[in-house]
Amino acid sequence: MRGYLDHLTVERGLSANTLSSYRRDLERYLATLASAGVADLAAVDAGQVEAHLARLRAGDDGNPPLAVSSAARAASAVRGLHRFALREGLTGADPSRDVRPPAPPRRLPRALSVDQVVRLLETAGPVAATGEGAPLALRDRALLEFLYGTGARISEAVGAAVDDLDSDEGTALLRGKGGRTRLVPIGGYAVEALRAWLVRGRPALVAAGRGTPAVFVNARGGALTRQGAWTILRRAAERAGLPVDGPGAVSPHTLRHSYATHLLDGGADVRVVQELLGHASVTTTQMYTLVTVERLREVYATAHPRALG
Repeated sequence: MRGYLDHLTVERGLSANTLSSYRRDLERYLATLASAGVADLAAVDAGQVEAHLARLRAGDDGNPPLAVSSAARAASAVRGLHRFALREGLTGADPSRDVRPPAPPRRLPRALSVDQVVRLLETAGPVAATGEGAPLALRDRALLEFLYGTGARISEAVGAAVDDLDSDEGTALLRGKGGRTRLVPIGGYAVEALRAWLVRGRPALVAAGRGTPAVFVNARGGALTRQGAWTILRRAAERAGLPVDGPGAVSPHTLRHSYATHLLDGGADVRVVQELLGHASVTTTQMYTLVTVERLREVYATAHPRALG
């Protein structure tokens, strides 16, 4: 297993979070095989692979059933391990070759309306904030403006360095999944909020730490974490009266979803949105077109005199 995970790290460039999930999936798989007396991947047959994946969906002692998406990820990890073992000459066949993972349900991404986004951004903190709490207010506003103004993932936002920003050109260099980078435009509102943060907020917080190139820092002067960014978003959502729990809750991806949906609603080409989001495949981006179609249906159903006939 270690060799396979090293391969994913070096050759595939998977993120630390994905690798951690794969490691847990494979540890559970190997433990299942060991409990059945199988200690060598070469001795595994297709029936054992299928049985393991079925248990993931059904649950077993000490393990609740996995969601379809999590089971699909585990299936991908297991199949990848067997393909790697065959390629490296550790086994003579791939017993998982014909085993199909469960198909994840097609879920439309959650997007806020433009008015909801504006309310969320404004409750994060004013761009002209002054006084004792100004640095944190300026940071929170700049972070959320950055997320919505660039479509960045939260991991990309907290991983951004000051040198990755060009406020004169209005661009940001984002480092995405698999080590891929992309240059994206920053909206005027986000540029204004970032300038206020970098000039009037960030220096005060960085002085309390050991120095970091990160654009966004915490109250101790260290780089802001993903969890810290999520807390900022959740706090702003609560103040804006937006749901933070249950169905429709604002999540770390909400502003990214809203960014994509609003671009497509405004007439942007799906291929352009693909590049802006950093999707490897346009198929992923096309999910957002379903959101806009649903919105068109809603408008049609309420506005057309013969829609309900």
